[in-house]
Amino acid sequence: MLDDRAKILLKALVERYIADGQPVGSRTLSRASGLDLSAATIRNVMADLEELGLIVSPHTSAGRVPTPKGYRLFVDTMLTARPQGLGELAQEAREHLQPDQPQRVIANAAHMLSSLSQFVGVVTSPRKASVFRHIEFLRLGDKRVLVILVSPDGDVQNRVIFTPQDFTQSQLIEASNLINSHYSGLTLDEMRARLKLEVDQLRSDLAQLMQAAVQAGDEAQAERSEQLVLAGERNLLTVEDFSSDLGSLRRMFDLFEQKTQLMRLLDGSSRADGVRIYIGGESQIVPFEELSVVSAPYEINGQVVGTLGVIGPTRMAYDRMIEIVDITSRLVSNALSQP
Repeated sequence: MLDDRAKILLKALVERYIADGQPVGSRTLSRASGLDLSAATIRNVMADLEELGLIVSPHTSAGRVPTPKGYRLFVDTMLTARPQGLGELAQEAREHLQPDQPQRVIANAAHMLSSLSQFVGVVTSPRKASVFRHIEFLRLGDKRVLVILVSPDGDVQNRVIFTPQDFTQSQLIEASNLINSHYSGLTLDEMRARLKLEVDQLRSDLAQLMQAAVQAGDEAQAERSEQLVLAGERNLLTVEDFSSDLGSLRRMFDLFEQKTQLMRLLDGSSRADGVRIYIGGESQIVPFEELSVVSAPYEINGQVVGTLGVIGPTRMAYDRMIEIVDITSRLVSNALSQP
């Protein structure tokens, strides 16, 4: 626990570093904090903060900079919300988020996030509930089965699964007939919920196949509809924190290109209530100490269907990013929920 003096000094240090990008010394901190303290006292408090892992001293400077842990404490307990003057920008953005084509709304939202933040804008495409009308299992060989899922609109998705035991084709036909008669028309989520309730009543082999079918449907649906729209990746080339470290830039651009880790991170954000902030590598999914992600879910007619956000350096104006992401999520939700 920090006392009030330490909190004031940490808050002042983080705000000064975000504004200037330079390590903060005790003299600068004395002026920025407004506290009437001696330089020696401030140095002692900074030493305590460093011991707690909240700030660190770069090798080339006597000043201190925040660590991801310090940024986290600042964001959670010290961040002061101030109007960012985004009203006019929001009105301009609203004109670019017309509900004519959902995919155009998503692309424009990513570009808007990038433009407002000067970092990377990211938006996941709306998820659709995966409903199946018909399912078939086709034996391919020892413990290998082809799952064929047909949606109500005739879309066909195929997936090869590996089963714990070998099934004959007659057993697979029996399983597909059972599923089609009892579960047809349900979403995969609804089917999964019913399986949890009914698994004890089903024969173990049928339960295995049905659970494998749900998993296959989830994976096929993710490949087909979970798309990530990015905008402004090149903005990071001009960020001073990254420009001198080509290794970090290369790793980040690999992250943007492959997208899998970002999808997992944003999928977790879709279950959050409001804006969520990941600082440094604390998400365990995107393990970059240099990056922060500010994200929020968006809705269609009250149902969360995707996530959007800003990706930038840990040294970012979090109050501004929070407002940008919050406003954009509301505008996207409104645009996509139009009748």
